[in-house]
Amino acid sequence: MMNELIPELKKEGKYEYKIAGEGTPIIFLHGLMGTLGNFDAQVNFFANAGFQASVPSLPLYSMPLAKTSVKSLTRFVKSFIEHMGYEKAILVGNSLGGHISLMMQKMYPENVLGLVLAGSSGLYESAMGNSYPRRGDRDYIAERIRDVFYVKEVATEELIDDVFATVNDRNKAIKTLAISKSAIRHNMSNDIKGFNVPVCIVWGKQDEVTPPEVAEKFHQLLPSSELYWIAKCGHAAMMEHPEKFNSIILKWLKNSLEN
Repeated sequence: MMNELIPELKKEGKYEYKIAGEGTPIIFLHGLMGTLGNFDAQVNFFANAGFQASVPSLPLYSMPLAKTSVKSLTRFVKSFIEHMGYEKAILVGNSLGGHISLMMQKMYPENVLGLVLAGSSGLYESAMGNSYPRRGDRDYIAERIRDVFYVKEVATEELIDDVFATVNDRNKAIKTLAISKSAIRHNMSNDIKGFNVPVCIVWGKQDEVTPPEVAEKFHQLLPSSELYWIAKCGHAAMMEHPEKFNSIILKWLKNSLEN
């Protein structure tokens, strides 16, 4: 039976993160509207499975506007890895977090042991910048958030309130758009063809943000990739079907790390 390991919240200088367990480092990277809590089920599970699991809070809104970009966020993850004293880590990224994981492999491959992409941006970005939620209209925002998930219960009132507050904060709204535009500029289709790293692609069959054909394109372009589908699942598999998500990754990791 799995022990309930409550992730410890730590604040050390510019780093705020949740962490649990000991062993091979596995770092979970949240998306543009994501939070540390998106991966609570994963931190507990992988800490029990012999990994040191952590989720850093990405500085989406604290960087200067001129430096608010996918590259700057990638440099932050690199600095987090150094702060933690890791040589290499497995990176698991959802949405923008997947894009940052890919940029880590491009910019700092010496620090990457393996990649897991879930609803990752990097190839298809039209959903990130073309239809930003209207400020002040909570019902519209709630509808858009529910569209992200197939399992609608994941779109809690608390989550809707958090996103509503973000889009009505002028500074955060401007930086969100800056990151979205940066993601569009940093399309990875040419870069990933030459990646020499094992990649696990886990995708919701009903993902409407990054549709299934995006997963198929990633699988086609990434040389050492495996593609897994989760049915009745939208853009955030780790939240909608955590047990299935965890089991797919653990099995893949055991095969990848042993080979």
